[in-house]
Amino acid sequence: MLRRRCILALALAVMAFATITLLRPPGAEAIPAFARRYKISCSTCHAPFPKLKDFGDEFAGNGFYIPEEEKERDYVTAGDDMLWLPRTFPLSIRFDAYGVYREGADTDTDFQIPWGMKIMSGGSVYKNIGYYFYFYMSERGEVAGIEDAYVHFNDIGGAPFDIMLGQFQTSDPLMKRELRLTYEDYVIYKVSVGYSAINLTYDRGFMLTYGIDRTGTDLVGMLVNGNGKPEADEETGHFDNDRYKNGGLRVFQSITDYGGAGAFFYYGKEGVEMEGRTGTNEVTYWGVDCNVAGGPFEFTLQYLNRKDTSPLVQEDVTDISTDGFVAELVCARDRMKSRHYLVLLYNGVDSQLNKLDYETLTASYTYLLARNIRLMAEWTNSFTTHQNRVVLGVVTGF
Repeated sequence: MLRRRCILALALAVMAFATITLLRPPGAEAIPAFARRYKISCSTCHAPFPKLKDFGDEFAGNGFYIPEEEKERDYVTAGDDMLWLPRTFPLSIRFDAYGVYREGADTDTDFQIPWGMKIMSGGSVYKNIGYYFYFYMSERGEVAGIEDAYVHFNDIGGAPFDIMLGQFQTSDPLMKRELRLTYEDYVIYKVSVGYSAINLTYDRGFMLTYGIDRTGTDLVGMLVNGNGKPEADEETGHFDNDRYKNGGLRVFQSITDYGGAGAFFYYGKEGVEMEGRTGTNEVTYWGVDCNVAGGPFEFTLQYLNRKDTSPLVQEDVTDISTDGFVAELVCARDRMKSRHYLVLLYNGVDSQLNKLDYETLTASYTYLLARNIRLMAEWTNSFTTHQNRVVLGVVTGF
């Protein structure tokens, strides 16, 4: 059933791409700390927040720096050319609150207020060097601590070559989970198989990016520990728990002014231990995706395959394959300025480890009460459990 839906969605994506390329090109038209810093509207970077527009992507890619807006009076230099500190330290708060109804659950209604509350900061450390981090003061009732946290070196040597050092999600080059408009997640990124610690969420390491303007090609490479973001070992002080490092490569090619297609590859090893048994698990991801945008629509389609060689540390169970599928359609009469947004999201996970199977269809509506306050209503139907979930929420940043 999942494969049939994948084939159907792929066919619809091809039709959508062909249709959108015939549309007339759309007219040209941050965290709130950036809006305060540069005295610009949130809509300059977001449509709607936290989803980034092209300008927002460019701003983040430049290390949260707008060269033509930078004035020496906004910085503390103390007469030292090698010092360029922002005069004010940028801070913002994001607050998410939801009311959730789950059909068939023992506790079918739940006030998740707040579901999450985090403090964010980002900006310049020096010319062409930026930083970004956020601290989750509360995530599902727990202090989650630091998640995103990195230093960004932009345009090294004057070339379109950047380096990010720190903690980030390895799925960020595909789609940024923290910027989605739905309560429903992009599930395949979170899947870990058996006793594996590897998935495509947070990890520690570095990311390299290079853009080829002449061909419209973007390249992203990464090298990470491969075990998420656990606390350091008390004895060794190490974050990594084995001798392996994992790497990923992302290639995205713009095809028209309306979108393009990409490919993703990730390979890693890890030591796995369970109930006195130890082994080595090799994990490989490969996938393809496309993104098209024009008129009132933006459509993203992704397929990922994950293969584990020994995630259960059992000699008779090897090579578990897991397929993941994400399709997202964002609709708005004017995607750059609208107050009304509709999101349709399909999630599919089909694994040889059956307990990982997951398939949902989500419809989510967002209304911008203000540029930094959005109200949302969402319905999700699970094809695997035949149950429904309804979510009402408020998301704000200030």
